[in-house]
Amino acid sequence: MALKKLLNKGTVYKRNDNRWGGAVRYRDEQGVTRRKSFCAPTKKAVLQKINDYIERFKNEVAEADETNKPLRNSMQKWLRIFQYGTVEKATYDRKEDSAKLYIYPRIGDLIISDVTAADLKEILTQMMNEGYSHSTVKHVYCLLSEFFCYLCYEEYIPRNPMAYVRMIKKTYFDAAQNKAIIAQSDVITVFTDDELELLKKEVFARKKNGTLKHHQAAVFLLMLNTGLRTSEILGLLNSDIDLEKREMNIVRAVKEVKKRNSNKDVCGTELVVGGMKTAASKRTIPLNSSAIEMIRILRIERWFGEDSPLISNQKGAFLNPGTFRSRWYTLLDDAGIPHKGLHALRHTFATRLINGVKDEDGNLHTLSVKQVADLLGHTTSTVTEKYYVKREMKKLQGITDDFNL
Repeated sequence: MALKKLLNKGTVYKRNDNRWGGAVRYRDEQGVTRRKSFCAPTKKAVLQKINDYIERFKNEVAEADETNKPLRNSMQKWLRIFQYGTVEKATYDRKEDSAKLYIYPRIGDLIISDVTAADLKEILTQMMNEGYSHSTVKHVYCLLSEFFCYLCYEEYIPRNPMAYVRMIKKTYFDAAQNKAIIAQSDVITVFTDDELELLKKEVFARKKNGTLKHHQAAVFLLMLNTGLRTSEILGLLNSDIDLEKREMNIVRAVKEVKKRNSNKDVCGTELVVGGMKTAASKRTIPLNSSAIEMIRILRIERWFGEDSPLISNQKGAFLNPGTFRSRWYTLLDDAGIPHKGLHALRHTFATRLINGVKDEDGNLHTLSVKQVADLLGHTTSTVTEKYYVKREMKKLQGITDDFNL
């Protein structure tokens, strides 16, 4: 978008009615030449009007000229105008946090027109050397790419400096951080058999008075047997579950986001109930006997009706994700299990189904990657295989015995 430009400093002339007139010529944002006229009883008054107009004109141009603003101010304005309301609130929070934590401290005070490709590349390199994860650095890269693409599209800058910046490949990234270059599937966090036994024992641990030690802890075994995300299990209503058909409908998610006022300033947090992660996330999944048992235990422990959440607070409303995570880590600590995120339950679910689970007769039952992807609500099975299934190399032992080349 072009900026308005003054074409002269104004002209003054005597009118036929003995009053004084004046005019200022300028070019507008579309490149069209225009004329602003003035009239007053005296020449001095007209000159004052012209000077006042020129001052306002210059201020408007300076305000509209993004290239003369600090990056911090310009990016924050862009986030509020072009990002807020167009992406999920949780996504907006992540973008704003990425800007405040990783971009502003490094180049926030630089004037937009002074920012170079080298400055932007240095941010990625610094973060890599400081030990940040590849995904965190990639979020920053994508945010910078979106922002400078906007500046270039609006013609605030003649060239996009991010066009010359490439995201660091993960292999180079891991090598720079002295990490072993191994398959993504091999770094997936899952629970071992021993850890699962400790987990199950702690879920049903009781106090001296006979009551359960941990509130609604059976939900964690329900997640282990369904592969649900944290946001999905917290959004599950009792009416979404059909025990006779042995299935549940996943139709909503609960997320904690920053609460904002009309100026989009943060003033606490709030729960948002609604949007699923992807279209494939909205699904119907079957329930095994263990899952059904956990649901019955949870309903006995706390029940506020069919239309209430399966996992609720003491008032029957949706439970805060922060409270849920706190309960999880307390459970792990009491069970003597090293901390693993709640997503480890989902990873374990996927890994066990694909690698196979033996029944009492020793028969191995497995599912295809595509079947597990459907259960998890993934759009493609590639994501499931790459990020959710830990390889079991023991199953390859002896597999080439009949292939002597």
